[in-house]
Amino acid sequence: MKAFQFTPDSNSPIPKFQQLIQAFQDAISQKILHPGDVLPSVNEMCRECSLSRDTVFKAYAELKKRNVIESVPNKGYFVSGEITRVFLFLDTFKAYKEVLYDSFRKNLAANVIVDLHFHHYNIDVFKSQIRESVGKYSKYIIMNFDHPEVAESLKQLDPKNVMIIDWNINADDQHSQIFQDFGESVLTSLQSGLEEIKKYKEFCMIYPDYTYHPYDTVESFLRFCKQNKIKHSIYTDSDAIEVKKGSAYFSVSDRAMVKILDKARDKNLEFGKDIGLISFNETPMKKYIDKGITVISTDFDLMGKKVAEFVTTSERVIYHVPTQLVMRESL
Repeated sequence: MKAFQFTPDSNSPIPKFQQLIQAFQDAISQKILHPGDVLPSVNEMCRECSLSRDTVFKAYAELKKRNVIESVPNKGYFVSGEITRVFLFLDTFKAYKEVLYDSFRKNLAANVIVDLHFHHYNIDVFKSQIRESVGKYSKYIIMNFDHPEVAESLKQLDPKNVMIIDWNINADDQHSQIFQDFGESVLTSLQSGLEEIKKYKEFCMIYPDYTYHPYDTVESFLRFCKQNKIKHSIYTDSDAIEVKKGSAYFSVSDRAMVKILDKARDKNLEFGKDIGLISFNETPMKKYIDKGITVISTDFDLMGKKVAEFVTTSERVIYHVPTQLVMRESL
């Protein structure tokens, strides 16, 4: 027990009882404390760490609620089990990422702690966060991006404990991977909606210059249009989109999708009749917007479940999450 140390930070905005909870969880996940170890008594914690009894009781009560510790009358508090700490590193937090995150958390055991971080496609942030995380976590779940320095940064981590999610690039041969396909699956999805798309005179793709969406989707869009002899165009400036009657639009950006919705409403154009719309990535609200937005999307709920399985079993996995067209009235 002498190895465990805790000094509260009086200047931190985090309440002291939460600081204490985190300190115990860190000590257990880093094997400083082990199942069966006796924790300091409430009086010892108060005396050695200058804490109030209420603070210590509150921390211990929460740790018991999480099944991290247990108490035995007249004997004290004990570590009840091991803790798995997970480093979840996403690009940004959008509506469909919330589906993934909620599914992931829902399918984890109570002894798993998830620390959520974001890199926002900034390579300096990515490298810094990875460097600071080394050795602190049991599992690393990483949504990476297309940058030449990503793969080198990931070499700092034990590949057996790393899972690459969403986009299967910059992955080591030993990494686990759960990913969607942004190319062939998009082509297949568009092909399944060919009959509806051909109702329109032109098929327009919105691929804004600010997006980090894989270019594979653009290539599949072009292949689809050429194979089926469909008049097409690509917009990179979402502000310059001219919404016209008789055109269908395919947007990989929700920001651009909203602009299409606004412009169509200004012109009193009806989706599914005057114009068509396909959006990329399902979100809970898209089935309700304007009688329903047609989407091409992978199953983010399934992705979250599969990621949770990796954390639970530690078995290496390579899994391609299916992508499909979900037809609604906007097309």
